[in-house]
Amino acid sequence: MSPPIHFTAEPWLHTYSEIIDVRSPAEFAEDHWPGAINLPVLDDAERAEVGTLYRQVDPFTARKRGASLVAQNIARHLQTHFADKGRDYHPLIYCWRGGQRSASLALVLSQVGWQVTVLQGGYKTYRAWVRRQLQTLPQEFTYRVLCGPTGSGKTQLLRHLQQRGAQVLDLEKLACHRGSVLGAEWGTSQPTQKSFESQLVQAFLQWDPAKPVWVESESAKVGQLHLPPALWQAITQADCVEVQLPLEERVKGLIAHYPHWIAHPQALKEKLLSLKSRYGQACLQRWFELIDAQDWPQFVRELLQQHYDPTYRHGLQQHFNRIRARLELPDLSESSLQEAAVRLRGMSF
Repeated sequence: MSPPIHFTAEPWLHTYSEIIDVRSPAEFAEDHWPGAINLPVLDDAERAEVGTLYRQVDPFTARKRGASLVAQNIARHLQTHFADKGRDYHPLIYCWRGGQRSASLALVLSQVGWQVTVLQGGYKTYRAWVRRQLQTLPQEFTYRVLCGPTGSGKTQLLRHLQQRGAQVLDLEKLACHRGSVLGAEWGTSQPTQKSFESQLVQAFLQWDPAKPVWVESESAKVGQLHLPPALWQAITQADCVEVQLPLEERVKGLIAHYPHWIAHPQALKEKLLSLKSRYGQACLQRWFELIDAQDWPQFVRELLQQHYDPTYRHGLQQHFNRIRARLELPDLSESSLQEAAVRLRGMSF
């Protein structure tokens, strides 16, 4: 006799051998439970085909075609992914709303003899839980905010702090963006807002609320992604350490960290066009001339002095004015960063 299929609306209270998302690859790519694997019972083209039949022919024809496709896909998964699973295998399965797609795979696996749990409400239940967590979790922690003008080594310091066991929220890494007009990661798109929020929840759940979380000062948006309001409020109310680095060291560091713009000067010019309304054609033309001359130190120096530094000072005054200490870096060498990270960890507020 096959074991009964279990249903849960609170899967985060239990552990499973595996979490299986049976939605289409496109749905999975938009967002999914972190750590889940994608075993679609209908791929993107098949899901579109069944939907078209449902709308243009009739539901019966659509279900008949859908059942055929689902059966073929489940058979393939059984022959590949599930082939080496033992008797004690216990997966959690979910689809969009916990309906036919998850039920189809759950039924077959339970008939094999595995204990199977289906997420009631599917991904929508998970997504509602993420939203609830982001309303409360950020407020359970205290924060230490690294402030400092662009190129002062904040991101590098965060990584050194993390290597020394500190709890670090690297928003730029999660968002795949460095948080400025030129901050997009070359050749990499940002995650969706939903995926970004899923990653934030997973980060908070692995931390200890009794210990501070180190984070870099950011605006309420990192690229195209919005910080959850509760997180943004908590960060802007936190104590800050301002990192200071000589201008010429910042220039050298930025040239080293943004080689893609040097390799693609035309793309750089196109990106700078968004600043025309703020600084005017004459300023933009000056920057373009420096780019054409490949005078990267002077270009970076002027961009910092005319755009980034005033923007930083404004943001500091508006949102990050609780400066409790200042940290001077002579340069961005590994030894300087390591020493600074030790000093940061030893600071008391």
